[in-house]
Amino acid sequence: MDQPSWVDEIDMAVTVTDAEGRILAMNQKSVRTFAADGGAALVGANVLDCHPEPARSLLAGMFATQSAHHYTISKGGQRKAIHQLPWYRDGIFAGFVELAIPIGDHLPHFDRG
Repeated sequence: MDQPSWVDEIDMAVTVTDAEGRILAMNQKSVRTFAADGGAALVGANVLDCHPEPARSLLAGMFATQSAHHYTISKGGQRKAIHQLPWYRDGIFAGFVELAIPIGDHLPHFDRG
């Protein structure tokens, strides 16, 4: 999958799958993040095979329902917001995009309602 050059320069990991769970693309930050698991060699692998339980079942459910999932993690002293979002081609479910965005210890919240 071709990706625009800005995707490799942005300071977040971007991973894209198809509707069956095959990894189509990883930006450079994603490749570095998952280097111990194979890095760029993960392109073509099924994302379900990359997750242990219970994450694997949760992810399988997301594919079945085409529903987004959002959460935060701490890993290696870095907090991240994880957004797993379905993407579509011509209105038909095409897979998921995962964005792993580094966040600070104190994330401000603004109510603009």
